[in-house]
Amino acid sequence: MSTTHRTGRAVLRSIAAASLIAGALSLTVGVAHAGECPADKVGVNVTEPGPSEPKEVKDTVIGSIDLASYGEGLAGRKLRTRMLEIQPGGIVPWHSHEQRPAIIYVLEGAILEYSGNCAVPIEHKAGEVSVETTEVQHWWKNEGDTVVKLLSSDVLPDQMAANMQ
Repeated sequence: MSTTHRTGRAVLRSIAAASLIAGALSLTVGVAHAGECPADKVGVNVTEPGPSEPKEVKDTVIGSIDLASYGEGLAGRKLRTRMLEIQPGGIVPWHSHEQRPAIIYVLEGAILEYSGNCAVPIEHKAGEVSVETTEVQHWWKNEGDTVVKLLSSDVLPDQMAANMQ
């Protein structure tokens, strides 16, 4: 058998193995998009602002990057990733994402989001992602019996980045 033929078969076997692994992973670790507001409950300022202080939340910065060297307009901005642990009854207070886009991944538990754009609470469960953009104003509450763990990555605006430790 020629070297080219053996190499071709090895490549095909590698592709087949990778495809099987990818398929198996997609069945077990696929990321679902977080719960969404029902279409008939969406509105503008349909939920009043909630609590203004955190309660029973441990907020740990895992890492951050100064974005100044990554392009124009990024001076003074930081990309930050945090772990939030919210105890039962705990609250992440009312806040806006007008200048601070974020992506939240629910690692453990389930938590309710009270959004200014939704007349009912939105449930977010382990394995789901919440994308928080300029129009999002909300607060979160752990109404369950177990600790909720969130992984949060956001881009901080100048004034917040300057105050970040």
